[in-house]
Amino acid sequence: MTARMAKLERDTRETQVSTELNLDGTGEFRVDCQIQFLKHMVETMARYASFDLKMNAGGDNEHHIVEDVAITLGTVMKMSLEEQPVERVATEFIPMDDALVMVSVDIVDRPYADIDCPDPLYAHFFRSFAMSAGLTLHISVIRGFDEHHIVEASFKALGRALHRATRVRGSELSTKDRVEVR
Repeated sequence: MTARMAKLERDTRETQVSTELNLDGTGEFRVDCQIQFLKHMVETMARYASFDLKMNAGGDNEHHIVEDVAITLGTVMKMSLEEQPVERVATEFIPMDDALVMVSVDIVDRPYADIDCPDPLYAHFFRSFAMSAGLTLHISVIRGFDEHHIVEASFKALGRALHRATRVRGSELSTKDRVEVR
């Protein structure tokens, strides 16, 4: 099996983000980010996915940093999966205190995102991640009132779902077989 890892540096007038991802890791992370909540969420996702993640992220404002972290993270995930058949589909439920969140993913290269998230910035993170990774992502809040708990449960559930969906299979899970783009 080939290594399922990738690196990417995204350097714009607004942000500087470098990301290195290993899908077959143990959940180790080293994240340097000026937004502590984003740092905590990305680390949480890596831990729950058992992905190894190295990231440095900075920039001019919170919105741009959150968006570009999502874009680079989604892009390196897509790059890491290249040419390997995976389980593809997974759903996870995560409880966190008052919050109960369900996340479903399909790694199908038909990006779509239906995100139930009380924080518009993190709803934007999840959409940007899904579009860049080329996956279908559904996040549903079943219950909860504390926004922090809902967002964190969403990242935990996303991590667990990605872990299951990215496990290697012997063959493509599709009735179409592998789609060739020419």
